[in-house]
Amino acid sequence: MHLLRNTYLSIGSNLENRLENLQKAVDFIGQKIGPIAKISSVYKTESWGFKSEDFYNICVQVSTKLNPEDLLKTTQLIENSIGRAKKTKEDYEARTIDVDILLFDNEIIFSRDLIVPHKEMLKRKFVLAPLAEIAPNLLHPIEKKRMQVLLNNCADNHTIYKTEFKLNKPICLSEKYNYIAIEGNIGAGKTSLTKMIAEDFNAKTVLERFADNPFLPKFYEDKERFAFPLEMSFLADRYQQLSDDLAQFDLFKNFIVSDYYIFKSLIFAQVTLQNDEYFLYRKMFDIMYKEISKPDLYIYLYQKTPRLIENIKKRGREYEQNIAPEYLDNIHKGYATFIKTEENLKSLIIDVSELDFVNHPDDYTSIIELIKNTD
Repeated sequence: MHLLRNTYLSIGSNLENRLENLQKAVDFIGQKIGPIAKISSVYKTESWGFKSEDFYNICVQVSTKLNPEDLLKTTQLIENSIGRAKKTKEDYEARTIDVDILLFDNEIIFSRDLIVPHKEMLKRKFVLAPLAEIAPNLLHPIEKKRMQVLLNNCADNHTIYKTEFKLNKPICLSEKYNYIAIEGNIGAGKTSLTKMIAEDFNAKTVLERFADNPFLPKFYEDKERFAFPLEMSFLADRYQQLSDDLAQFDLFKNFIVSDYYIFKSLIFAQVTLQNDEYFLYRKMFDIMYKEISKPDLYIYLYQKTPRLIENIKKRGREYEQNIAPEYLDNIHKGYATFIKTEENLKSLIIDVSELDFVNHPDDYTSIIELIKNTD
């Protein structure tokens, strides 16, 4: 588990479309570094240390799981993505974008590539003014003085002007959703995605306790005999877990993300049970379903059946190795029907057949952006 740390970044631009450059940087920071808590106003300042166009500068407060070294690498990647050219001389010069790490919690860092607190920040009003705006009472780790006091005492005589321009803060999952449920066929990656989102956005997880079910291995050996006790035991356990966990929200977490939704029980029961068993099962399910909180967003990870078979083999659960492709196809059809008919549930279908969001960060980022932008 990664601890989320507070970092403060200074961002500046004085080439091309300065506001657009700042907004791009803010958006990249939200994607690559972490949720943005605060963004300052845009300040217009004279170029500092050389003659050039005026700068637009801001400061942002970000929660990140990155360590300082990876944070530095990521800010440099963001600069390159927006088009910052390599320095042509040792002196200050104009730039499309500049992202500097000012503070990292209350740590003091002296390394070859990174010094925190930023060694020049106390000399620069274009840094202190936006920083004091969003964190006036924040203490400098070395000076032990508040940012507002440090701004008042700053000897920088360059002109600085607070503009009326405002940048858009990237959407944070915890601001948009209280409860997200992620589902998919066997081997689709729903638990992996749930854990990744929980870690990155400080969410409470509700994970299905399938490994504790004594009927599961027996079911794969003799489906007809053990289908009903398996589905009934899953239904009871899912109902109890969701009822308890959704009611007892963790004050130290931002929202809840689960790797299943109660309707999963009915979908699998439709595939595995005989008609008379399913009729009895449906009565019990309907009673329980009314009592369960619905997620703000229901996500279905679609994975093509051959890829599901590959994933199942890779994770190596012995009792899953003989699952037939036809069984997986029927499960998918059940989910498709549920999503079409459940009109009061906000749903998002994500085709992950060609994605590897566990090992490829860009694939994971694209999924997070889809979730953020779902209306």
